[in-house]
Amino acid sequence: MLGGGTWELEAQRGHAVVLSFWASWCEPCRDEMPSLALMAQRHEADGLRLATINHQEGDRPIRAFMERLALDLPVLLDRDGTATAAWTPRVFPSTVLIDAQGRPKTVVVGEVDWGGVEARRWVSDLLQRRG
Repeated sequence: MLGGGTWELEAQRGHAVVLSFWASWCEPCRDEMPSLALMAQRHEADGLRLATINHQEGDRPIRAFMERLALDLPVLLDRDGTATAAWTPRVFPSTVLIDAQGRPKTVVVGEVDWGGVEARRWVSDLLQRRG
């Protein structure tokens, strides 16, 4: 995790989770990230958890990316690409929506407007499956 510490999906059990896989060199990632951050903020009280997973970059480009977009999001580090290979088709951005039981429900490949109708439906469906 950027800044230290660890993060485990199992520890999020009981919460809907959004995993966003990205890289600082990915222009669609830059375009998508602000709407993703707003979506997470909008649903934080609903128990939604967001983790952004950076693909094989060092701290410096990650911090520069976050500062340039004025974002303060949890960034997990996929230094060797193992997590990206396990969860996505290695297209950036890719987002995995996981239900409260820890099961992946939706995989979104490519840039999404997280304030748009379709994305709002995905998140609403995910939050309704909490029990």
